[in-house]
Amino acid sequence: MPAPVFAIVNARIVPVTAPAFTGTLLVADGKISELGPGVSVPEGAEVLDAGGKWLLPGLVDAHTHLGVHEEGEGWAGNDTNEMTDPVMAGVRALDGVNPDDLGFDDALAGGVTAVNINPGSGNPIGGLAVALHTHGRYVEEMILRSPSGLKSALGENPKRVYSDKKQTPSTRLGTALVIRKAFMDAQNHMGKNDDDARDPQLEALAMVLRREIPWRQHAHRADDIGTALRLADEFGYDLVLDHGTEAHLLADVLAERGVPVLIGPLFTTRSKVELRQRSLENPGKLAEAGVEISIITDHPVVPINFLIYQAALAMKEGLDRETALRSVTINPAKVLGLADRIGSLETGKDADIVLWSGDPLDVMQRALTVWIGGREVYRYDTETRTPVVADRR
Repeated sequence: MPAPVFAIVNARIVPVTAPAFTGTLLVADGKISELGPGVSVPEGAEVLDAGGKWLLPGLVDAHTHLGVHEEGEGWAGNDTNEMTDPVMAGVRALDGVNPDDLGFDDALAGGVTAVNINPGSGNPIGGLAVALHTHGRYVEEMILRSPSGLKSALGENPKRVYSDKKQTPSTRLGTALVIRKAFMDAQNHMGKNDDDARDPQLEALAMVLRREIPWRQHAHRADDIGTALRLADEFGYDLVLDHGTEAHLLADVLAERGVPVLIGPLFTTRSKVELRQRSLENPGKLAEAGVEISIITDHPVVPINFLIYQAALAMKEGLDRETALRSVTINPAKVLGLADRIGSLETGKDADIVLWSGDPLDVMQRALTVWIGGREVYRYDTETRTPVVADRR
């Protein structure tokens, strides 16, 4: 359990949503109780002198497959995608998460305290996502929001999967048809009496239509992004664009409509046609046009501990510093509907905080100590150069 009250003093505090300062942050009962340059430490509080090191909110990755596509497990640890049917709206990533996946330790080492875990992109409709903390004994005590969205995919992936199966959809036309029909079925279901038979697929889609959760649309190419916008207009749901490799080509449209883009992964080769325009310059282009961006790893496509490095190198290629930090903190927290709890250092928010050796956008710096809910869950021993992760059990 965390100490009832503890103070981190003499820290370079970067709240993200306010100017940085040197001062003190107080934690009480797992929440940030006070922060500022002139904060007094209560009598009896545990005190940690940061020695001028940098204190930031825990990083947030809004698109991963952490725990459902496990590290070092191969086929046996891959529960990412139930592809036996094109419409799998009712499956939940939550049911496939293994909290003992080595990737959760990697997340802590990279200063990542919250993630969104998606089903894969082989289906036109892949299933329900879940937002979790990155440390815990079992999934229920890690949940931040469930469900946090419904995953859908356009473009090459579903076209390839179901062409190989010789069934619909084998084209982009067919993929859009599958999605339209599923939503129409859900609309019909919503008009029935409560006494009618329940259906997990249709109930999940109904949550999107009622705007209880966002529609998480995998789309790389500009034409697929256009289809995503078209479908959102037809059915009136809240759209979040995942990947957005060519989103910069429609940046003005996306900015005008207020569609957030979760861009990435950025450290990949151009392994398929949809990725020909992948560039570290694209986050800066989107931000300059007024699009709210979050940078994602799509772990394990890019290891989750490289999240902050992607932001740093995007900044090198034109992304402004403020947006670079926001893209891995408060912006993804907003997308997940969790900005009231995580993503910045503010009074009343969860004490999900990370002490860095220096500026986290300097790739030579590292996360030294990580707290989730005020509990220390990770520490880097600088003398032995070894990480120490708190016991999940």
